[in-house]
Amino acid sequence: MRNLIIASILLLAPAVVPAAGGHGVQLEDANIDLADQASLQRGAKYYVNYCMGCHSLKYMRYNRMAEDLGINEVELRQNLILTGGKPGDLMANAMRPEDAEKWFGTAVPDLTLVARWRSPDWLYTYLKSFYKDETRPYGVNNLVFPDVGMPHVFASQQGVQEAVYEETTGEDGEPVKHVTGLKLTQQGTMAADEYDTMVRDLTNFLTYAGEPVRLERQTLGIYVLLFLGVFFVLAYALKKEYWKDVH
Repeated sequence: MRNLIIASILLLAPAVVPAAGGHGVQLEDANIDLADQASLQRGAKYYVNYCMGCHSLKYMRYNRMAEDLGINEVELRQNLILTGGKPGDLMANAMRPEDAEKWFGTAVPDLTLVARWRSPDWLYTYLKSFYKDETRPYGVNNLVFPDVGMPHVFASQQGVQEAVYEETTGEDGEPVKHVTGLKLTQQGTMAADEYDTMVRDLTNFLTYAGEPVRLERQTLGIYVLLFLGVFFVLAYALKKEYWKDVH
C-alpha cells in the first residue's frame, strides 16, 4: 500500500507543479482553442510564411491539414504550398542538415510534435520572450530557451525587447546579473495584443499538428465514460438481483 501511495504521488506531481520554462521563467497561458478553425487557418498561414523556410512538419500532409482546417484545394495551392509541391506531399522543407549546422550551429528541429513535447504554454511564451543580446550570433536571446540559436523571425511584428536586469551577489562574493523581465524599446508593426493573437494562432496550429485527432479523441473519451457509467448501473443492478437471496 505504501508503494502504491508513493507511486500515485509521483504520477500526480507534474500536474501540481507550476509550469515553468528555462531558468524558472513562469509560462503564460496560451489559451488556445482547437475548435477555432479561423485561428487554425491563420496559424497555418503564419507557419508557412515565417517558419517553414527552416522548420518542417514532416509528419503532416498538406491535404490532411487542408481537410481538417476547412481549406479548399485552390486556396491550399495558392496560399500554403509555396514549394511547388503537391497536396498529398508531406510538409517538408528543402533545408539540408549540413546547411543548418553551418548557419545555426545545430540541426533545425522538425516542429510536428513541438507543442506535445514542450507544451502549448511553453511555445506561446517562447515566441514572446526574445530580447536583444549583442553577444549572440543573431543579436537576440530568449528567456525561455537561453542561448537559442534561432533568430527572432517575428521581430518586425513584435518589435525589439530588451532585458531588465537585477544584480545579486554570488557565492564567490562577485556581483551576478539576472534577467527579471523584458521591456519593449522599439515598437513593431503590431500592437502588443495583436502580436499576442498572432502567436496564439501559431501555437494553436502547432498544437493541432502534433495531434490532429485530439478533439475527436476527447469526444470519444466522453462517450466511453458515459457508456461505462450506464454499464456500471446495469451491472450493479444485476449484482443486486443475483445476490439478493444469498446471506
